[in-house]
Amino acid sequence: MVRTAKIVLSLLRFVLTSMRSKTYSLAPAKIGNSSGFRLPVSFYRDHPRFANATGWVEVLADDTLLIKLEPVTNEPASDEENNELMLSLFLDFITKDALKNSDRLEAYTEAMAQDDDELLEGVEIDL
Repeated sequence: MVRTAKIVLSLLRFVLTSMRSKTYSLAPAKIGNSSGFRLPVSFYRDHPRFANATGWVEVLADDTLLIKLEPVTNEPASDEENNELMLSLFLDFITKDALKNSDRLEAYTEAMAQDDDELLEGVEIDL
């Protein structure tokens, strides 16, 4: 179990350092009788699959929201899209858990990194 956890942490570290994300600002918006947020047009230019998407919002902490958009699509999801979704859900889960249980987090040390390197020695990761 500990070995599996270390491998997952090492892979997660690799994924997080290789992921490049773009940040978009939100602006408050009045939508009918409701309040909402407006995303800039650049968001929809960069991610057209989210135009007219529905979704949900979950409050993770006083200053943190998790927003899940479900794009409208008529095409079946590919294996790559399913893998990306699973990774996204996993990262959402561990982020939520880390925010809720921040007292249980421990710093990632050089010794841990060396242990991870030893565990992954000779393992080929197919990207």
